[in-house]
Amino acid sequence: MKALNSIILALVIIGAINWGCVGIFGVDLVGALFGGMTSAMSRIIFTLVGLAGLWAFTFFNKVDEEQS
Repeated sequence: MKALNSIILALVIIGAINWGCVGIFGVDLVGALFGGMTSAMSRIIFTLVGLAGLWAFTFFNKVDEEQS
């Protein structure tokens, strides 16, 4: 489970960096690297990042457990 959480965290960080680049520079790195926003590979990565973001909500439980 720890390995899965590490992968999830990496995907969330990739998503955050990508959104930061969109906001600051107007550049979609994932789209630029994988053939545009509508390419199949970009859509797969966007989907994985989105699912990772949803999974990251479970991290709140872990933070609460550590603080108790």
